[in-house]
Amino acid sequence: MKLKPRVILALLLPLQWLLVQWLKRNPETVERFYSNGIYPFFGRILRALFGWLPFSLGDLLYVLIIVFIFRFFWKRGRLFITSTREFFTRALSFVSVVFFLFYFLWGLNYYRQPFHEVLKIGNSYTQEELIRTTEALIQKCNSLHSALSPNDTIKVDVPYSKSEIYQKTIGGYKLLQTKHPELSYTPPSLKSSLLSLPLTYMGYSGYLNPFTNEAQVNYMMPAFKLPTTSAHEVAHQLGYAAENEANFIGYLATISNEDPIIEYIGYTYGLRYCLGEVYRVDIEAFERLSNSLNKGIKKNYKEGTAFWDQYKNRAEPVFKKTYDTYLKANNQAKGIESYSYVVALLVNYYKSQKP
Repeated sequence: MKLKPRVILALLLPLQWLLVQWLKRNPETVERFYSNGIYPFFGRILRALFGWLPFSLGDLLYVLIIVFIFRFFWKRGRLFITSTREFFTRALSFVSVVFFLFYFLWGLNYYRQPFHEVLKIGNSYTQEELIRTTEALIQKCNSLHSALSPNDTIKVDVPYSKSEIYQKTIGGYKLLQTKHPELSYTPPSLKSSLLSLPLTYMGYSGYLNPFTNEAQVNYMMPAFKLPTTSAHEVAHQLGYAAENEANFIGYLATISNEDPIIEYIGYTYGLRYCLGEVYRVDIEAFERLSNSLNKGIKKNYKEGTAFWDQYKNRAEPVFKKTYDTYLKANNQAKGIESYSYVVALLVNYYKSQKP
């Protein structure tokens, strides 16, 4: 008996899942053959194919997928009753194709070796080291802020358009790759998401489309948030799927920028994570450090907080919980909290830079 193609696809789904589970336990294999082999090749092809488009093809693709799913259940609803086997065969064959494309085109990067091993730095730190790093970042942020603002109580405004910010982000990576060749970014594919409004209500600042390799940025955010978000999504494009690693690489790309405003945004971005961790472990040290920060920097922080506060809604926690579950299923045990684990990379990176 000859099997139909969709039956074969459905049967391949559990085999694909088993392969991914095996690769999950073999990060050296993923690093060597996928993250430094297959993925960069196909990633560059996808960015070359779709990066030149003035709109986000990935956004449209997601809309079409959602329409297709609704259409499938609408048209095939009765099939569930009349032929349950056929219904599930069709559904599983679709899931099988999406599963394969996701992990082949990008998703296996979740199982690569940790970036701190690539940098040959540690992944743990003491409270004293955390506070020293935070003090150094405060000193740098205050210095940059003083050079950009008339006095220490005025926030720094970003005078650039979205397209200018994206170009500066690409420029930052060009400078960064001279020190870290593994972070070479070409060709670029960095765009404002057509779905920025729903992303805002969902509480997301951007995302990488794994099927088109387009970095999508929520353009509705304040300009102060766009450089680090752009750099974060580019880090995902380069194959660094872990959120803490994308945060750290995005930080490196922004502080490497030749534009002092972008550099300032990068340093304050890293500082905010460090201050958050100090607050968690030593409230008195946090108060002392926070009081030494220029008031204008705090106003820049409040600018982003105020933006998200105005879009809070009852559905947002549901989306966050869903994404948290997705991250935990893809080798990030802390889920959404993984974003804040950039602190370990920051502290150890600064330790490694000392003579």
